[in-house]
Amino acid sequence: MPSKLYVGNLAFGVSNSDLEELFSKAGQVQSVAVITDKFSGQSRGFGFVEMANAEDASKAIQQFNDTELKGRNIRVNEARPRESSFGDGNRGGGSGGGERGRNRW
Repeated sequence: MPSKLYVGNLAFGVSNSDLEELFSKAGQVQSVAVITDKFSGQSRGFGFVEMANAEDASKAIQQFNDTELKGRNIRVNEARPRESSFGDGNRGGGSGGGERGRNRW
């Protein structure tokens, strides 16, 4: 069962291949994704690495957490499930109000 890791405090120059090369030293890497800004394309300073199994993921955390990569000490821990940005549905947050900001007269 693959295990997903969060990798934070990345230097802006770190690429997917940099992370894949590093994490392959701890075990089999399934996928790598450095998260980028959708408008500028610049790295947002974090990414995710999916290891082949929990044992390799645990080994990667021990081996690479708080170690230097391209001039910055990276943070490596188990990725948490993504939370919904729309709330629980019981509150009125989010989008809507199509008339907001428009002159109606």
